[in-house]
Amino acid sequence: MPALAASEAAAGEPAPQAGQKSKPNLLLIIADQFRWDFVGAYGLNPMGITPNLDSIARRGVAFQNAVTNQPLCCPSRSSLFTGQYPSQTGVWKNGFGLRPGATTIATALKAEGYTTNYIGKWHLAPNIGVPAALRGPVKPENRGGFDDLWQASNELELTSHPYEGTIWDNDGKPLTFHDVYRVDFLTQLAVDFLKKPQTKPFFLVVSQLEPHFQNDANAFIPPNEYATKYVNGFAPADLKFFPGDWQAQLPGYYGDCKRIDDCVGTLLQTLKEQNLLDNTVVAFISDHGCHFRTRNGEYKRSPHESSIHIPFLVQGPGFDHSRLVPELVSMIDVCPTLLDGLGVKVPGTVTGHSAMPLVNLSEGRDSWREEVLIQISESMVGRALRTPRFTYCVADRTANVATDPGSTHYDEYQMYDLASDPHQLVNLAGRQDNRNLIHAEGDLPLPEIAADLRQRLVARMVEAGEAAPQITPSRLYP
Repeated sequence: MPALAASEAAAGEPAPQAGQKSKPNLLLIIADQFRWDFVGAYGLNPMGITPNLDSIARRGVAFQNAVTNQPLCCPSRSSLFTGQYPSQTGVWKNGFGLRPGATTIATALKAEGYTTNYIGKWHLAPNIGVPAALRGPVKPENRGGFDDLWQASNELELTSHPYEGTIWDNDGKPLTFHDVYRVDFLTQLAVDFLKKPQTKPFFLVVSQLEPHFQNDANAFIPPNEYATKYVNGFAPADLKFFPGDWQAQLPGYYGDCKRIDDCVGTLLQTLKEQNLLDNTVVAFISDHGCHFRTRNGEYKRSPHESSIHIPFLVQGPGFDHSRLVPELVSMIDVCPTLLDGLGVKVPGTVTGHSAMPLVNLSEGRDSWREEVLIQISESMVGRALRTPRFTYCVADRTANVATDPGSTHYDEYQMYDLASDPHQLVNLAGRQDNRNLIHAEGDLPLPEIAADLRQRLVARMVEAGEAAPQITPSRLYP
């Protein structure tokens, strides 16, 4: 690649020798509100809408049980980029921003000689008290270390609609689009970036809004060609038992998800055409799931699998194992996993752990702790523990969801046995009797199971820097 070598020489960077690979690039694709079970590779959805995501799973690693630590846009993204809990980043609800100077995956890669580039939805700049009409470009100090290409909007759902809108570039100049679908517009910006000669290894984030709800339209709006394609599509079992609005919204949601997969296919093909595919780690993830108003008054902010269980797929150098990883991993583990996979030192600020022992079936896999702390805000002040078998949730019903990031006193609220009740239909919190509810021989009585989960939840909260709370057991079924 003579042109590339010339660019590097001009920039004062040593050109790779013939046949020598540079450090692996990293392409991180984020979809907003994308249910994990809509990815065909996980084996639960028969609609066949994700052939490109499925190809990543076949080639690389599919994390079967990835869980967000906060089922809400801003907090979850703060965990994704820092490897810390929302209570540690300070972004415990929407509207708060990352602290200027925060250590992120971008700053860690920048220190290793990577360019750091961002396209799409950011949602990590502070905007409390700023009217929507005045929310313009993100200031450089609020970009989390993405110092090179910047083509983004903090709240893309407020500055755009599916076929028109505005984002901003590095200098705060508007980039507008009309008569092109939002996903396609952002994808083309990424294609343009990938086609330019790169003098350094790059970290590129492509953060799509879809399949997030279009707030002011009260709908999921797919591209025109998919508008009626998925009418009467497959309905996941966890939705069928509840009213919600899934009956009306699933067709549009399917169309949105299909277009996200189309985007992934375009980016993979571009990497291949530019001879970048074999030296680029490609990761796909979502910030949270979607329960279609079946669990509360909106689409997330609950401890249920439909809210917290997310897709996480990775291919490329260090990840090409054609492997399904069954162990629980969480959002705070993504940053250290990707850095470790690239051979980059994980910053000391990171709370999560690298899942590379799970990927490589190496030393440390047997000691991996399979339990995830979930912090819930805005719908309630709550905490939950997800284990391979149980989801256990507590809440402070007296707390102010607008001002209280946490509490020192919680009431036992929900407990689900995912082994016998995978769709979380029967709340076991407060029940005293195991009959017809738990089927594994040798199980402890339900109150003892709850007591164990309660103790483990408190321990994880303390590890996350929270004060040890008092949790009052439920007595709903005395």
